[in-house]
Amino acid sequence: MKDLAAGELPLRKIFSSDFEFAIPDYQRPYAWGREQALQLLDDLEGALSRDTDEPYFLGSIVLVKKSVDSRADVIDGQQRLTTLSILFAVLRDLTSNSQLASELARIVVEPGEIMAGTSTKPRLTLRKRDATFFTNHVQTPGAISQLVSLDDSQLATDAQRAIKYNAMAFQQRLSAWTDDKRRSLAAMLGSRTFLVVVSTPDLNSAHRIFSVMNARGLDLTPADIFKSKVIGDIGDTDGNALEYAEKWEQEEVDLGRDAFAELFGHIRTIFLKERASKVLLQEFDEGVLSRYLPGTGRQFVDDVLIPYSDAYERLLTQNFPDDATWGPVNNWLRRLMQVDNDSWRPPALWALREHKNDPRTLADLLQKLERLAASMLLRRVYATPRGIRYADLLKQLERGEGLSAAAFELSEDEVKDTRRKLDDHIYLVAPVRRYVLLRLDELLAKQPGVSYQHKMITVEHVLPQNPRTDSSWVRDFTEEQRQDWTHRLGNLVLLNRAKNSEAQNYDFAKKKDKYFSGSNGSAVFALTTQVLTTANWTPAVLQQRQADLTSALIAEWSL
Repeated sequence: MKDLAAGELPLRKIFSSDFEFAIPDYQRPYAWGREQALQLLDDLEGALSRDTDEPYFLGSIVLVKKSVDSRADVIDGQQRLTTLSILFAVLRDLTSNSQLASELARIVVEPGEIMAGTSTKPRLTLRKRDATFFTNHVQTPGAISQLVSLDDSQLATDAQRAIKYNAMAFQQRLSAWTDDKRRSLAAMLGSRTFLVVVSTPDLNSAHRIFSVMNARGLDLTPADIFKSKVIGDIGDTDGNALEYAEKWEQEEVDLGRDAFAELFGHIRTIFLKERASKVLLQEFDEGVLSRYLPGTGRQFVDDVLIPYSDAYERLLTQNFPDDATWGPVNNWLRRLMQVDNDSWRPPALWALREHKNDPRTLADLLQKLERLAASMLLRRVYATPRGIRYADLLKQLERGEGLSAAAFELSEDEVKDTRRKLDDHIYLVAPVRRYVLLRLDELLAKQPGVSYQHKMITVEHVLPQNPRTDSSWVRDFTEEQRQDWTHRLGNLVLLNRAKNSEAQNYDFAKKKDKYFSGSNGSAVFALTTQVLTTANWTPAVLQQRQADLTSALIAEWSL
């Protein structure tokens, strides 16, 4: 490919005058959330604590860039480059070392030079809607404290909200570090943290590269490598190797290649009972296979792979008999599958294997697991503490503590925080609003495990986000009341249709008739049917509905 360039570069070269990164307007906005940002920081802290000189790789970026020009349009890598810029800016504003502050400032913004005839410019320019915001609130020295104190009403886009909350997360975490530790992190970022940079001067070529790098081909996965080791250990005596290779391949067919590859990470967690700190190839080899190889590869297939593969199929498909005995197990699995992470799966797999013939105990364990998962979802507990909590749970379950396992229980502070989040502006966190509303709708419908098959389910406001100035909404609600109620649970419903920007702003009576009901079946949701039977929509109605809905979930989750 003409003029294709690729190489590993340390971050101090990435954020230098060699590159002037720009996010094209056709790219999606910045979208990394607090979880991804803190996971990045956790991974960097882990690399820092290992206290070695080994390089740390953050993946790759794809650019459209001419060799003679520093301008580089980012085709793939926006999320990492933006998050790293925020991290550098937070470190810049926290350090008490003036030299380090100056160096970090130059990482974020290229200083102009009078003698060189150059002007000050940011190393990274976001899309037009967010570029000025990013310059003023991140790239300007000393701006982070102002950024984290901004009210959400001052944030015009989801990207700006993500920037604020990621900066806040970094600031809270790094403020607890010593200045020496922050300085060590900065040194590691500059000297032994690398990105693979792939660039081409042609946009079409860049998109082809991006497609190839992200394509789901049939390249070797860790599962394929584990298979070669296990089947190789079994050997070819009396056809055993062929027999066990067929067993292995049948499990992969039953689960599908992607799910089968995921399974090994979950098995690793069940065996090690701690969050991943190294690559799966190394940890699975050291923590799981080493217990069976050499000599007992057959035992691994029969006692580990097949039972957990069968359990994972149950988890993913909820295919127990749909009767009074096993139906509750299916229902709890369906609810858990709506959670926006898979951290809960290792303890669920453990339960599915250990209690595969005991549906009552299995349902009780999954119910307690769903309560814990829902609370952590609401509280937006990110991957590391979430992984630690589930690892503790696995340890306690294996000790035989069962339903009394302490890791299942919520502390008084966790209960209070869960209730507070439930009563807060829940619409603003997409994974939370969908989970909570579907869970609530199931309770109102009094149909345990109800599963809607609609191709589209949307969360809609009754009181609209942007009512017309001549509407009844403006007469019935003060500005302060609209700010308070718009995004809270009591004002939200479910629809099985696409959003309609015009209909969203109808007055209440017309909205019920034209938007919340009709031939498209929006009223199939119990949550929405409630609204159709309500005569008026006022602050008093909202206050009562909010109390009723939150009370239903508080009772369901024993809060």
